[in-house]
Amino acid sequence: MSNEITNIFTGEVQGKQQKTTTTEMFTTRQAQEVQAAMVIAKRFPRDEIDAFNRIIRACQRKSLAEQAVYEYPRGGTKVSGPSIRLAEALAQNWGNIDYGIIELEQKDGESQVMAYAWDLETNTRQTKIFSVPHVRSTRNGNKKLTDPRDIYEMVANQGARRLRACILGVIPGDVIDAAVEQCELTMRCNNVEPLIDRVRKMLKVFEEKFSVTKDMIEKYLGCNSEAISENDFVKLRKIYSSLKDGMSKREDWFEIKPAEKSVLELNTNSIVKEEVKQEDMFIGTPLEEAEEENNGDK
Repeated sequence: MSNEITNIFTGEVQGKQQKTTTTEMFTTRQAQEVQAAMVIAKRFPRDEIDAFNRIIRACQRKSLAEQAVYEYPRGGTKVSGPSIRLAEALAQNWGNIDYGIIELEQKDGESQVMAYAWDLETNTRQTKIFSVPHVRSTRNGNKKLTDPRDIYEMVANQGARRLRACILGVIPGDVIDAAVEQCELTMRCNNVEPLIDRVRKMLKVFEEKFSVTKDMIEKYLGCNSEAISENDFVKLRKIYSSLKDGMSKREDWFEIKPAEKSVLELNTNSIVKEEVKQEDMFIGTPLEEAEEENNGDK
């Protein structure tokens, strides 16, 4: 028997994770990519005047302006701000910005996700790490997600909101305000007719063609008809197109009382088969003329 006391602290610590060669290679490659991106950003700095002009030109496109601002009702008022689509357009045109969403870990029915935006030129960085439970809230309660596609969509949806905040955190506030103002101007200038008149015609068509009342629309939007904005009008125009093409039913969008459903069933067939001869206020040309133009193009 030895007279020496064994040192219990020697030897390997159990459970210690050893770095693999693959992990080290991946980490090294990422570090090299970041360093190269920062060197290029310093060598070719952004021209802020040119970048600002590119942003304004992008916001003059109607397709972007229609998606540039989000709105939702809260406490009888509307909360609005730059959307993720506008944030992405700002980052693309401002330049020298690295941004994205990374799923760090997935276990125990949730994902650990990181959203980030990094101005490689000024070395300004915004990072948000958050958890996304694999659960979808429905009217019938929470539903656990098991399909990888559903989980991916949930993570991407939750990550987009944080990514928007990160991008807006590294771009100057006055540039963001100017972009939002230009998008609102684009929406107004593309419509000669005042918004209140277009809303009045829209409400009439919804009620006559689809039995969707003014109260249903106001409840859907969370505001009265006098407070409908350009963004609300764009939403309702998309619903109108979906209903007209038969891609959805009014029950998919609006809350309908049982007594009203029977009335809809009696009127649906005659409404759908009627040829619409009045002017379509959403497009600005009569529907019959639009169809003739489409046939001529073919």
